[in-house]
Amino acid sequence: MAQSMYHYMGEAWKQPDKEVMKTRLVQWRAGNSFTVVDKPLRIDKARALGYKAKKGFVVVRVRLLRGGRQRSRHTHGRKSRKQHVRKILKMNYRWVAEQRAEKRFGNLVVLNSYPIGKDGKNNFFEVIMVDPHKPEIMNDKDINWICVPGNQKRAIRGLTSAAKKSRGMRSKSHSMKVRPSLRSWDRRGK
Repeated sequence: MAQSMYHYMGEAWKQPDKEVMKTRLVQWRAGNSFTVVDKPLRIDKARALGYKAKKGFVVVRVRLLRGGRQRSRHTHGRKSRKQHVRKILKMNYRWVAEQRAEKRFGNLVVLNSYPIGKDGKNNFFEVIMVDPHKPEIMNDKDINWICVPGNQKRAIRGLTSAAKKSRGMRSKSHSMKVRPSLRSWDRRGK
């Protein structure tokens, strides 16, 4: 049975060509942290996440440093409460990339994102962003929900797919004490 073009593109991304990816990563490393691209690199993934090739949709490639997500160790005298270097963030890299893109482009709202590559130093993501003030977006019944004021700043409020995954909102298990949030769960008994 014949599959669609997007199926084969998705299969090709499971084992990308190493030489092509190497040259891309070298170019991306030399570029800026935020780069607005004309078309998404993974068109199959972008279309599945809601991207349309029309005015109002913007795709941004975000470069994010890997590692360094721990506190620097306290060096002045021994204070046991300051000796640990636990992680500062409970966020995955994709969520951090979405937040930074939303702060960088204040008039746009994050729809979704996906990874496009990583090397020893950086993670690279493409973030799909939408301009809620464009008439093309307002008149599109599939995406005009993002124009509602309650759907602004989605990445910063933790409402995107990556954020919900990082917050443990995908699983509805009662054993995971994360709903509605870890802090509110702790406050319930007090």
